[in-house]
Amino acid sequence: MESAEWDISFRSTVHAARLRFAEEPRTAVRFPGTGERESTSHSDRDHLPEKVAPSHDYRDVTVGYRLETRLAGEPEHRRSGADEAGRRQS
Repeated sequence: MESAEWDISFRSTVHAARLRFAEEPRTAVRFPGTGERESTSHSDRDHLPEKVAPSHDYRDVTVGYRLETRLAGEPEHRRSGADEAGRRQS
């Protein structure tokens, strides 16, 4: 995806001296609501594989995570007939 102005840009970094999973994690990223979006998410991992093994100790783990999203297309209030202040036009 090209460089863009994002409506939401979230970045986080976590570190663990020791990390163990009881079971294989299930993860998902969802953007509920209406309107079309352009979104991206990415994680960078140190000492943690993409697919982790349950009951295995991972040490000195660092995970950097980035999530970015923006609305695409025409703003919702213009499509629905609302005026500039967001009030419904009659």
